[in-house]
Amino acid sequence: MTTTNDYGFDTSEGRVFTVSGQDWDQLTDQLGEAADERIVVNMGPQHPSTHGVLRLILELEGETVTEARAGIGYLHTGIEKNMEYRSWVQGVTFCTRMDYLAPLHNEATYSLGVERLLGIEDDVPEKAQVMRVLLMELNRISSHLVAIATGGMEIGALTVMTIGFRERELVLDLFELITGLRMNHAFIRPGGVAQDLPPGALEEIRGFVELMKKRLPEYADLCNANPIFRARLENVGVLDLEGCVALGLTGPVLRSTGYPWDLRKTQPYCGYEDYEFDVQTWDTADAYGRFRIRLGEMWESLRIVEQAADRLAKLEGAPIMVADKKIAWPSQLAIGSDGMGNSLDHIRHIMGESMEALIHHFKLVTEGFRVPAGQAYVPIEGPRGELGAHIVSDGGTRPYRVHFRDPSFTNLQATSVMSEGGMVADVIVAIASIDPVMGGVDR
Repeated sequence: MTTTNDYGFDTSEGRVFTVSGQDWDQLTDQLGEAADERIVVNMGPQHPSTHGVLRLILELEGETVTEARAGIGYLHTGIEKNMEYRSWVQGVTFCTRMDYLAPLHNEATYSLGVERLLGIEDDVPEKAQVMRVLLMELNRISSHLVAIATGGMEIGALTVMTIGFRERELVLDLFELITGLRMNHAFIRPGGVAQDLPPGALEEIRGFVELMKKRLPEYADLCNANPIFRARLENVGVLDLEGCVALGLTGPVLRSTGYPWDLRKTQPYCGYEDYEFDVQTWDTADAYGRFRIRLGEMWESLRIVEQAADRLAKLEGAPIMVADKKIAWPSQLAIGSDGMGNSLDHIRHIMGESMEALIHHFKLVTEGFRVPAGQAYVPIEGPRGELGAHIVSDGGTRPYRVHFRDPSFTNLQATSVMSEGGMVADVIVAIASIDPVMGGVDR
């Protein structure tokens, strides 16, 4: 390696230049004839422009992207491998942390797979299924709010960012009220959900729905017909139906081509077939269409949340966990006054029932239940597309293997197709329209 000047040095792949800022003119003077050559730029890994720890390797000719590649693996958590060393219920506390913007969807697909292996799909109480739908649709709203907010921030629409996070806080407040946590809930579990709705929850949910109906039009006023916003999104990140199918893309990216593929309608789960809602599509196959789809889906999620709240009002006191005590854990859970652990009343109940009940509870908590040998895959419609858990059991108290089909990982394949031939600035818009969450990519 021979240093040629203050800015560049020769390598086997050509000259590499380091620009620290304020010195671009000096660099171009040094380049001479090389100014016409293509250069390679690393975009990321950093947070604001790449939705997490994603590295984009861009080959540029001027400001035009001639080649784009995505580099992943900077956030690898080992969640799937760690789940092999935990009980089936403890697995929920791991997978909820994957796509951290859709924790309840992660929990749901995993729990549905375990329930299929256990053969208890039809035994899960109605109230538990309705609560799952309610929480997943609230989660879809909060996830889409982040997608629109961060996407707006990246192109300079800071008002969209501030109001997006303002509304998301309201959803997280509901999560905290219902599950005790704002994220990483571990609330949806094999057999049902962890605990019943607290007093006053339905009133809070209905109040949120009414408020969102007033605030969602703000996004339409700011963005839908805004010529600056539309100019940055229209005809950017274009990928037609044939390309989506070839790459296995799902979610808003697929539906922006006009194809109404939504697993809540095409392969219903958790009783989605009993709810009235419309699948949102667009016909432009670009970043603007994906934005409009997410905005429309938030309206549809509000419709579903309203229906779920009405059903829950009629299920007061109904069970929220399967009746089989060899699976149901925690059963009859009551949170302590400090918001953590079991209440004293619940502990007294277990301790005072019988010695056999206490021993059984101890084994269920420490060892866990056994799941018959086999494998299952139950996909659901996450905010970013098809999310599924492929679960394998060898008949023990722990998963033999768990592998998640996360839509962020699959959809990132479109990075190069959407970016090549466009401008550097449009790469940001294309990535934002995919809405990848790296916690789901690097599992």
